[in-house]
Amino acid sequence: MEQESIVYGVIRDVPSSDLGFLAKARLINCDAILDLGESDEFPYLTTSMFSIPTDDPLQGTYHTQVIHFAASYQAVEYEWERWIKKFESLLKKMYWVSATVHLETELSGKHSFVWEAPGNYHKPDEQELKVRCEWEHEVSFLKTP
Repeated sequence: MEQESIVYGVIRDVPSSDLGFLAKARLINCDAILDLGESDEFPYLTTSMFSIPTDDPLQGTYHTQVIHFAASYQAVEYEWERWIKKFESLLKKMYWVSATVHLETELSGKHSFVWEAPGNYHKPDEQELKVRCEWEHEVSFLKTP
């Protein structure tokens, strides 16, 4: 069996008491995800990877709408730079406070990538994106008698 990589994470939208702003921002975010479509070249980033909750506080959207996503790939770490570029292209079209991506690979462990908006939140078409990466790798040592 080939190497499997798991990618998953969340995009946190902007909490606000301005209902008009929230409706506009969430519609723009939803449109950006729907615009991904269902077909893409590897490493794919498609609409079906994402789940967008409703605006109902009793259904998981208290102050912040949490958009989650996940996918299983064959060795996506070899094309990770391209995947990140696609993901950042999506983020540039959205309103958000933070985004986190987890990459779990069989060979190189777990990686977490975090984007945090400069200021209060990121607005569509703001170009400045900064990512922080953390790496976790479990290694087992064999004791010799």
